[in-house]
Amino acid sequence: MAPGPLAATRAVLVPRAGLAEIAATLDAAGVIAGRRDFRIAAVLTDPAGPLHSGELAFPAHASLSDVLAVLRSGRPVQHRLTIPEGLTAAQIARLFDRAEASSGATPVPPEGAVLPQTYLYDYGTPRTVLLERAATAMQKALARAWAGRAADLPLTSPTQLLTLASIVERETARPEERAHVAAVFLNRLRRGMRLQSDPTVAYAASGGAATADPGLTRAELELDNPYNTYRTAGLPPGPIDSPGVAALAAVAQPDRSDDLYFVANGSGGHVFARTLEEHQRNVARWREATGRHGP
Repeated sequence: MAPGPLAATRAVLVPRAGLAEIAATLDAAGVIAGRRDFRIAAVLTDPAGPLHSGELAFPAHASLSDVLAVLRSGRPVQHRLTIPEGLTAAQIARLFDRAEASSGATPVPPEGAVLPQTYLYDYGTPRTVLLERAATAMQKALARAWAGRAADLPLTSPTQLLTLASIVERETARPEERAHVAAVFLNRLRRGMRLQSDPTVAYAASGGAATADPGLTRAELELDNPYNTYRTAGLPPGPIDSPGVAALAAVAQPDRSDDLYFVANGSGGHVFARTLEEHQRNVARWREATGRHGP
């Protein structure tokens, strides 16, 4: 058959309707040049199978034969929703709201309940369905991490592992550091030391809206809040964001290290230390290099 009029590949929302309405939709979208010829071709090839509805992609210059093949294959266009690691529940809800190909309201999920990764979905999929998929994925990932955890972790439940992983997720952006950062926090828990994690303070100060640390103030560090790990011993009441699989794995299988401290090195990574004296020297070098003199 002759090439069709479509200049470039195009996705069209084909209605669940009769042949005449499908023809009108394809004609209006520029996929076919004549409704009558399309209807005749569809009837003549009816034994090949029914025509499907949904959002379907038609290739450039698709012939009537190509168009009918797309309609009968019924393979809908796949949209992508990517949840980056380390977002809070409020940030994830806003991300879902911007997923224009999905539908319905977005309930704010419990903190740490959804797994950061890319999800494929069809046009019109309810946002609640997408959230359920992401929550199920997190449940499975957390169960795997908990089942494969080191035997000597000072953690008593999967929720505690999830909580610490959410802190590790925000403390370092370098994959090679996650297990080392996790080891530091686990060592602190074993000794009864406070975690003193800046992202937990940012989470508390923002009312759970964010974990970014633009430069904490003395008042924020002294905030009376169970998520402020500078004031509260042990883990916070729950996660501060949604950690990824790698952060869960880092907590489940941390590095073997005696380190109790770390500070930024000014180039995106961290310097680790076993003693307070060594840590204070590292902090002094960081302040000298950056010109920052925080609280």
